[in-house]
Amino acid sequence: MAAEHPPVIVHPPTPSGGRRITVHGQIVGLAHGRGDVCELLRAAGIDPAEVSLGDPALIEWRGGDLDHWPRPAA
Repeated sequence: MAAEHPPVIVHPPTPSGGRRITVHGQIVGLAHGRGDVCELLRAAGIDPAEVSLGDPALIEWRGGDLDHWPRPAA
């Protein structure tokens, strides 16, 4: 049996430094920091005040953890 992914996936950083966010397989936006992740979750119907961004049951961080927000390439 295949393992289920968490409902939210924060994808690896793009060359611009942003990270694509998907909720239940649907792209909800591009985040450039934790605040953006919270806003995108709120827009997708998930109250960020009631969840932890570090909860692996909710969010899978790919290409870096919740503190990995590289600057765009010059």
